[in-house]
Formats: sequence, C-alpha cells, structure tokens
Amino acid sequence: MLSLKSIGASGVLFLLWLWLFQTTEASVHDYNGEKFVSKGNAFVVHGGSEGIYSSVPNLTESPSYSSNTDSFIRFEKIVFRRPKELSNFSSDPIHAIVFEVDDRELIGGSAYGGQRAICCTADLAKLGVCTQGQIIHRPSASNPGWPKVFSASFSTDEVDVALQSRSIPITKTGMYNVYFIHCEPNLKEITVEGKTIWKNPTGYLPGRMAPLMNFYGYMSLAFVLLGIFWFSQYAKFWREVIPLQNCITLVITLGMLEMAFWYFDYAEFNETGVRPTGTTVWAVTFGTVKRTVARLVILIVSMGYGVVRPTLGGLTSKVLLLGGTFFLASEVLELVENVGAVSDFSGKARLFFVLPVAFLDAFFILWIFTSLSATVNKLQARRLLAKLDIYRKFTNALAVTVIVSVGWTCYELYFKSTDVYNEQWRNAWIIPAFWQVLSLSLLCIICVLWAPSQNSMRYAYSDDGEEFDKDPTLTLIKPSPLLPKDVRSQPEVRPTLGNSELSNGDDVEDKTE
Repeated sequence: MLSLKSIGASGVLFLLWLWLFQTTEASVHDYNGEKFVSKGNAFVVHGGSEGIYSSVPNLTESPSYSSNTDSFIRFEKIVFRRPKELSNFSSDPIHAIVFEVDDRELIGGSAYGGQRAICCTADLAKLGVCTQGQIIHRPSASNPGWPKVFSASFSTDEVDVALQSRSIPITKTGMYNVYFIHCEPNLKEITVEGKTIWKNPTGYLPGRMAPLMNFYGYMSLAFVLLGIFWFSQYAKFWREVIPLQNCITLVITLGMLEMAFWYFDYAEFNETGVRPTGTTVWAVTFGTVKRTVARLVILIVSMGYGVVRPTLGGLTSKVLLLGGTFFLASEVLELVENVGAVSDFSGKARLFFVLPVAFLDAFFILWIFTSLSATVNKLQARRLLAKLDIYRKFTNALAVTVIVSVGWTCYELYFKSTDVYNEQWRNAWIIPAFWQVLSLSLLCIICVLWAPSQNSMRYAYSDDGEEFDKDPTLTLIKPSPLLPKDVRSQPEVRPTLGNSELSNGDDVEDKTE
C-alpha cells in the first residue's frame, strides 16, 4: 500500500486518484505485506484504531459474534512472512496486542525510572517482572482480561506462520487499538498479511463516524425543504430571474446531491464494512464543487456583478484562477480524509493538505470583504437604497459567519490539541457536522435575501436602474427652456398620493406645464 506521505510529496493529483481507486480500507482493515517499523526497542505495525460502543455478549451466539447487536474485533487469516534466507532459526514470539486507550500505560515499562521500553530488557528481566524478548504488559484493574495479547512464532526453516483466527467481544465502550509487535532484530524484514474486522452494535461504521449517517439523513431533508421553497419561487417568478439566482439554484442542487451521496456512502459502509470508493469520491467531488461555486458566487456578488456592474472586466481570469486552485486543494484534502483508511486516528500528514485550503479560504475572505466595502460605498454614492439595504444585510450575515467560523476553528484546534489519544472520539463527529450546518445557514440567508420575486429585476444591473431605488417622494423636474435659470435648477418635491392632503381622488395638475 502506498504511503500518504510519499503521495503528498509528489503533489500529482492523477497519481492520488489512481491510488484511491486501487486502495479500499474500512472497518475491514486489510494488511497487504505491511512491514514492521522500529519504535524504540520494538518493531511495530499499527493495525488500526477505532472507537467501539459496547455490547452485552450473547452466550447463545456462535463464536463468530455475527449478531447485528454485538461489537467485536475479529482477526482473520493473519499471516507473518519472512524471507527464505532468514528462515534458518526459530524466533521469539510475534505478538498481536489489543488494548483500550485508557490502558495504554499498561504497555511497556522501564527499569529504575529509565527510558520506557516496549520489549523486556535484560535489566527488567533481572527484576523478574518480564521475560527477555517478550513485550511488557500488565493486566488492567478496571477491565479484567485486558489487554489482549496473542502470539505466534517461527520454527526453523519456516517461512510463514499464521495467527489463529479469533473474535474479541467488546463489552466496554472505548477507543481500541491493534498493534503487531515483535522484539527480534533478526526479524526486521518480516511482513504481515490478512485483515481485522471491527464492528459496532449498529453496524460497521467506526464509532466517531456512526452519528454522521443520521446527520446526513437530516441534512438531506433540510436541503429538500430549502429546495422546495426556492424552486417554488423560481417557478412562480421565472420571468424575473436574474443570473445571480441561477447561481444560487446551482449551489442548492449541488448541496442536495452532496448530502444524498454522503448518506448513501455511510449507509453502505455501515452495512458491508467496506467503504464504497465510487460513492465516496462522488460525495467528495459534489461537496468540493459546491463549496467552490458558493465562494465564487459570494465573491462576485461582493464585487457587485450583475448589480452595479455588468461584467467583472479584467478580474474574471483572476476569480476563475482562485476558484480552480481552491477546488484542486480542497478535492485533494477531502479525498485523503475520506477515501482509504478510516481508522479513528488522525495522521500528521493531513496538515500538509490543510494549510493550502486554509490559506485560500483566508484569501477569499479578505477579497470578499474588500470588494463588499467598495460596492457598498458605490451604492451609497448612487443612492440605490433597495440594493444598499440588501447588501448591508448580506454584509452582516457574512461578518457573523466569519466570526463564528474563527471561534469554531479555535475550538477545533483546542479539541484536537487536548485530545492526543482520541479519547473524545464520541464527540468528534460534531466538528465536521458544524461546518455543514453553518454553510447551510448562510445559504438559507442568501436564499431569503435574493429569493425570486416580482421585484427581482430591481436588484439587477441597469443603466437607468436608479429609478427603482431612490426615494419615490423626491423627483427632479426636467428643466424647461421657458423657465428662468434660477428656477430650472431647483428640484420640486412632489407629494405622493395617499400621503398628501391633496390625494382625495382629484387629479393634480402639474403647474409647470
């Protein structure tokens, strides 16, 4: 299996897509010739980390623990393999260890307060606390029978050895880890093959992802309700629709597709234990396109496109370049996060993909508010009052969204920095869910502000559009060559019918005629 780090270093999107379509990991964790890595005085393969909710074991069930209400971790066809040229000796045991994160201090130890070791050293063996060449572990006082340790050893001339298949019932909710460990330096070339299957009471979704299936179901319903409102207005006033409203329609459609694909992705994952790569890629792509289009729409509206200016002029290429760059950076980040291994374990390689997206988002925000300020000033100077009112409400909504986003980002950084061992995995789903809710809330505000109506055209750009926006109680008289110069330069205040004492049904003569 290719390394995410090497892919990130290459920076080639095409190779990333090839890797994603060739690799499918999930609650069924496959090991395809994984090599052991040196960690301290031990050699380790990380077999997975997931949050699992507890289930009460049913004694009438078969040992496979296949009931839909049971939680388990199952080892299937685990084989350790070494090169034939290194098979001329019998080896120390190779261990598979399963432990809950609260029991992590029970793995390893040190002699006289020295450096902590996973494998038993000569000094620790002299103290009689372990056997040299074995991994160090102690039983849990709060969770009897844990950690679970299983072993297999190579005999002389034996090239591969199998670990006995077994299922481990989970009767305590927690973040569980599987590691393959050995302490034999002469076995550093061995590999591990096979798979482990992880299951929650409700299905194969990892614990931190399980609530997201219902969440995306509710989000799909919310987008349907928003779509019903928007498309009903769109159909009713289709003759008055302006280009901006067509862009909003596109964003709503993409949002409906994104939520639907996410729901089906999680539902199939939960049912089979293997994440459907095609559905995940479609969900990621629709979501990335939606976010890109939404940001571009907000940017061009902030610039006054279609409202105070008919085109973007020379800025069009720059806007499209920013949108294209944001799409590529976001697509890579989302593919890395959602396609492939889904252990409840955050890798440091993710930071490499997060930074470009964060930088582009900051650039979007800066450009949007700079453009909004210029557009609002222009509307004030032209006294386009109806448009100015819409833009002020739009500016306030964006400002609140940015403030909330910054606050939530700080909370997210705090959450992740204080949860080094993913002990808060049951609340982790709230972080991605919040961004979806915030995005939908802003979209709803935009839909209310720019909903299709019989007055939609008053918000569109027009050379003489000022007549829709200025105060109707004030009109300028067209100068007449028969009037004196000092009279021609004076505006006349015409009373509006219904607000004047003269509006009693009689015709009012224009005294200038």
